[in-house]
Parts: sequence; structure tokens; C-alpha cells
Amino acid sequence: MISANGELHHIGFVVADIEQAITGFKRSTLAEWNGRIWDDPQQQARVAFLYVRGSPVQLELVAPLGEDSPVAQFLERGGGLHHLCYEVAGLEARVAEMRALGNLIVGPPTPAIAFENRRVAWLITREKLLIELLEK
Repeated sequence: MISANGELHHIGFVVADIEQAITGFKRSTLAEWNGRIWDDPQQQARVAFLYVRGSPVQLELVAPLGEDSPVAQFLERGGGLHHLCYEVAGLEARVAEMRALGNLIVGPPTPAIAFENRRVAWLITREKLLIELLEK
């Protein structure tokens, strides 16, 4: 349902260390990396993006930025596939629509450094899927 009004932007994976994980992800996905890592204190995470040849969908590697990071607990359970991110127009309207469908907001719209301070919002679906909505 989300894809009808938004495009899949990236798939997020939680890793312990981006620099250590990047080689394996590049090899297994045939993706490229521009060497950039963002530290985002607002999101309490370090992030890097891999660009998959022939696809507009990126892979995001996410590592905790400190012990209090929301992804630190996920990493303690093994890390791995974490979320799907959709780029959407009208972020507030999309969040309201997702809430009306019974999804829970776990992070209200907040600027994200890796996206040039465009806002992101976090929701969990009834199926326990974590969704990030990225402001277009």
C-alpha cells in the first residue's frame, strides 16, 4: 500500500561496524560505495549507503552511535535486515494515513543528516515491519 504513493528508497541493515561490514555487502550485492559515512546524533546512528547497479533502491548500513542508540538493542539480537524506507510527498499526511491503518508511530518527523535534513518518520506495521518514511 505504501508504494502506491511513495517509492522504495532504501533497505536498512543494522551492522556492528560499517567499515568492517562494507566489503562483504559490496561483494554479495555487487553494489558500490562512495566512501561516505554520516554520524547522525539526532538518529543516534552512523549510516552509509551502497548503490546497487541498475536499481534506484539503495542499501543502508546502520551502526549504533553510542550505547543508547535505538539500533543497539537490535544489534544485540544479531542485527541484519532492519527496515524499509519509502520516499513520500506530504510526510504528515502519509504518517496520518499510516496511523489510520493501525500502524504505530515510533519516531515522529525528525531531520536526518544523511538526507540533507529532510525529515524522516518511523512506524511499525501490524506485521511488525519497521517502516521509515522519508520526506521528498
